Amino acid sequence: MLALKASFPLPLLLAAAGLPRSTFFYRQAALRAPDRHAELRMQVHEVFTDTKGRYGHRRIHAVLIRRGWQVARKTVLKLMRQENLFCRVRTRRKYSSYKGQVGKIADNLLKREFNAEAPNTKWVTDVTEFKVADSKVYLSPVLDLFDRSIISYSVSESPSVAFTNKSLIEAIGTLAPGEAPMMHSDQGFQYQHASWQKLLSDAEMPQSMSRKGNCLDNSMMENFFGHLKEEMFHRQEFTNTDGFLTELDDYIRWYNTDRISLTLQCLSPMEYRAQALAA
Repeated sequence: MLALKASFPLPLLLAAAGLPRSTFFYRQAALRAPDRHAELRMQVHEVFTDTKGRYGHRRIHAVLIRRGWQVARKTVLKLMRQENLFCRVRTRRKYSSYKGQVGKIADNLLKREFNAEAPNTKWVTDVTEFKVADSKVYLSPVLDLFDRSIISYSVSESPSVAFTNKSLIEAIGTLAPGEAPMMHSDQGFQYQHASWQKLLSDAEMPQSMSRKGNCLDNSMMENFFGHLKEEMFHRQEFTNTDGFLTELDDYIRWYNTDRISLTLQCLSPMEYRAQALAA
């Protein structure tokens, strides 16, 4: 209407649009007024860019609060929508390591009790698959349920027993004398293997397994894979495994040290652990 105002009488335009005169002048004044959220808008853009578009409005709001801003979460959501800043929804993984019963099946000791009162008391693990160029890459991380941190991880082009054993050996190597966390997994063939179970037995670590066909029994590991794939893997095109592995290493470092979690009092896993141990 503002563009047509120079060519047509205002009363005629208002009548055609069915718009009251007072409303027109109110909107016109609002357009000329300075943006009272200009600085906040810049901060939202900065956080979104720094996190490579991985944060939605809840985490961006948490970061702003940590920076000293007093702002409502709905305001952050409104500004993100105005600026077309959207965090993608995660997709489910498809890889399954279940090959039937090929070894000993352990009881489900974890029983979906995903909270831990101290570090190194409950660990979970699983394997996920990535398709990179013409290759497949497999990841086997070990996650501590106390702070959701990744204790160790291994990468391979084959989901072999040796590949999963490697991440377990590295994780066991971080334990202090007397620490023997429960290790929970699904019923993948790697975890039924005698070599995996011997590593746990030698470390005096109880073994726990999800029930057959119950992915929710290991949902914390599924949750990590979802974040990893949507926040890193699906956001860029990888033409070779070297580039993918570099980004994977960088993401896991960022996840442990910088990525805030709403369930960890808006702290990163390492911040949460340091704060708990200092208390």
